[in-house]
Amino acid sequence: MTRPLTRLVVNADDLGLHASLDAGILRAHRDGIVTSATLLATGPTAPEAATRAKEARLAVGLHLALSTRLPPAAPAHEVPTVAPEGRLRGSWADFARAWLTGQVRRDELARELSAQLQRARALGVTVDHLDGHQHLHLLPGVRPLVESLAAREGLPLRWPDALPRPRWLKAPGPALKATVLAVLARAAPRAPKGVRRVSAGGVFEAGMLDEAALLAVVDALPAGDFELGCHPGEGTPHVPEDPAWRYGWQAELAALTSARVKARLHERGIELHSYGTLFSAT
Repeated sequence: MTRPLTRLVVNADDLGLHASLDAGILRAHRDGIVTSATLLATGPTAPEAATRAKEARLAVGLHLALSTRLPPAAPAHEVPTVAPEGRLRGSWADFARAWLTGQVRRDELARELSAQLQRARALGVTVDHLDGHQHLHLLPGVRPLVESLAAREGLPLRWPDALPRPRWLKAPGPALKATVLAVLARAAPRAPKGVRRVSAGGVFEAGMLDEAALLAVVDALPAGDFELGCHPGEGTPHVPEDPAWRYGWQAELAALTSARVKARLHERGIELHSYGTLFSAT
């Protein structure tokens, strides 16, 4: 009897945000199991990161951003409610509050999302999927706009519907956010025609993805198609756009390049894919 197949995209977020993060992502691809990355198209290091990813033959998607104080991709005067004072809002909570209280115009948001896709392509990226920075694409009202963009462009969409694991109780703030996002993902209507969602199995381990956690995620994956989100980086970078941000970047890099993790994937017969190869093989 043929064993049910598990196919996994290992996607590193935040390419283009900081040189140390870019270096970690590229190393995790070269020496480890990262198969895909998502680009912040207006990030400070996005042009160089896009070039280096192309040289490394790393598949790249678009990390749609509505926060983290990045400049907008659309002209700032065209999206003033999306980018007050010429910058996106500082945090996911800032944007969510502004959106849910009607301070952000829907037409401006649609314009900015399309502009970010155009910017990524202008940097030479063959965009192979969409996802949302801090998963803001799951917010009511934002989701249909992102799904419309995905359908129009024929691009798969990350769908983070995995609930946090018990170890996340040690970090109640992130656990609460992760739970809310998972509930939004699970409660959403069925995907519209032309939209392909991929569940982000274990994505909420991001920031806590040491070797033990990664092995646990691998062991828990059932048959099916999944995406694992991760945030590898070199050292402990200070990110000016989000100065309070602290992740276990180096620990994640070590886990993603671990010989034990590679061996476990082989033992379980889990196939590694990018979004492009995942859907071309379907």
